[in-house]
Order: sequence, then C-alpha cells, then structure tokens
Amino acid sequence: MKIRLASDLQPDSIVDGPGIRTVIWTQGCSHNCKGCQNPTTHDFKGGFSVTTEEVIKKLNTLMGQQGITFSGGDPMFQAEACTEIAKHAKEKGLNVWCYTGFTYEQVLKNKKQAEFLKYIDVLVDGKFEIAEFSLNLDFRGSRNQKIIDVQKSLKENKVVLIDKYMHERTHKIEVPRKKHVYI
Repeated sequence: MKIRLASDLQPDSIVDGPGIRTVIWTQGCSHNCKGCQNPTTHDFKGGFSVTTEEVIKKLNTLMGQQGITFSGGDPMFQAEACTEIAKHAKEKGLNVWCYTGFTYEQVLKNKKQAEFLKYIDVLVDGKFEIAEFSLNLDFRGSRNQKIIDVQKSLKENKVVLIDKYMHERTHKIEVPRKKHVYI
C-alpha cells in the first residue's frame, strides 16, 4: 500500500507527544487552518510516495523510540495506510499518537478513519485556531484542540480527555521581543 509523506521519518522527537518518538509527517490536508505550522504539507500532490512496507522497515531500524506520532498534513486523509503502520507499531509495543484537524466525533463517522482509531492511543483533534493559540499548552497549538485517550473513549463510548495535558501551564512562556542593535 502507498502513503504520501511530506518528509522522511523524524526520529527522536520530544515535542510531538511524551517520551522519545518518531514522527511520520503525512502529506495532504484540506483544513487550511490559518497559522498552520506546516502549510507545505497541505498539497495532496506534494511530498513523495512510498510504500507502507518501506515505512515499517524504517521503523524497525530505529532504536530507543517509545512511540510514533502521525502528523502532517492530516493523517486521516490516508487512514488506511496509517492504520497499517499503526498496527505494526502497536505490535512492536510502541505508543501511537495522531494529530488531526477533524474532531473525534467526525472521525467516528468515517469507516476507514474509525478503523485507524483502534490502533491510536492518543488523538489530538480539531483544527488549529489562531485565536485560541497559546505557547503554554502541552502537545497542542490551540485551546480548542482536545487530547483524547482513544482506547478509553472507544470503550466508554464517549470522549475521555487526558486531563494532565488539557490545562495551560501556570508558568507562562512569553515570546521574546526582538531588541534593536545599533552599530
């Protein structure tokens, strides 16, 4: 099966979920969120195409990874290919996170995307909203996005948030202002 990626796998990430993870940057997204951090991943014809087997082989060579994170683009647009990779990751004992501009409820209504959910531990859902942006959030860009324990949500038939990630940090991070240097 083919998957379109925006870049090579990115091992050793510490910002796309807890622990040391490999990020799989999918290509293609139609949400077009204003202020998106990855606008080059929107074009469905951009990036490059590889087989899921190639991605799995690459994952098998990586050492010291605690999980994988699907990001992009929006992985839900390639749910079948991502399911194949996520299933393999779970078999290897890796934790699986996924970022999507769709809501959990929307994903449940799509058969292929709902199948992908079976292999995801944590879903960060919802479009990035620049008006809700904060640097004081863990693992999400805007306050409207939810960090969902997928397996508990599927079992309980309702959205179960991961509370420890849903609060803004009390120690605020400020964006440094540029200082002008005159010579």
